[in-house]
Amino acid sequence: MNSRLLHINPMQLFQHATRLLLAVVLISVLSACSKQAAPAMHFTDLKGNKVSLEQLKGKVVMVNFWATSCTTCVAEMPEMIKTYDKYHAQGLEYIAVAMSYDPPNYVLNFTETRQLPFMVTLDLEGKLAGSFGDVKLTPTTFVIDKQGNIIKKYVGAPEFSELHQLIEKQIAA
Repeated sequence: MNSRLLHINPMQLFQHATRLLLAVVLISVLSACSKQAAPAMHFTDLKGNKVSLEQLKGKVVMVNFWATSCTTCVAEMPEMIKTYDKYHAQGLEYIAVAMSYDPPNYVLNFTETRQLPFMVTLDLEGKLAGSFGDVKLTPTTFVIDKQGNIIKKYVGAPEFSELHQLIEKQIAA
């Protein structure tokens, strides 16, 4: 055993602990203040229409990674439609990204039978999921502010009242 550890001055220990605590608080504050820019990605919907996140600057954007085989994704979709319908005219855009393992005919069928009113895109090669931090879990939803920064990431179904408050705050900004 190190004999130096047995002779630590309690005041020095307190000073070291205080410095460590201040460093942790500073790192937390800095990471909370920093915004992560959304990746510069292009999306192509099921009809061949293209849009980039750069083109959507000035709008609040939700990018939702989902799959037809994901029960939570299917269950949350009616609420996502309501959210889109409620806020689209005020400046919300929504892009539903079907995961690479989701069969395209399943996605097309789901989109048509549920009459999804927003852009649906296939991530056939997994490049979109990779660009958003290698998304593996569905649903995963990113909220992007008007300047193109990711301000919130939901893994699993969001609490929709909280999501709506966030969207309203960002639209008003």
